[in-house]
Amino acid sequence: MINFWSSFCSYGILMLITVAVCGIGIFLGITLRKKKNAEAAGESAPAEKEA
Repeated sequence: MINFWSSFCSYGILMLITVAVCGIGIFLGITLRKKKNAEAAGESAPAEKEA
């Protein structure tokens, strides 16, 4: 019975890590895409001009 719970907890922790990595990837992907779309539309702040 202990082996069952050990295996169950091991897979549970692995699942949580996988979900966390996927969540971070989705968040970064959405953020970077929004930034790229804003730059393409010309909504980004203008670059600093040299004097």
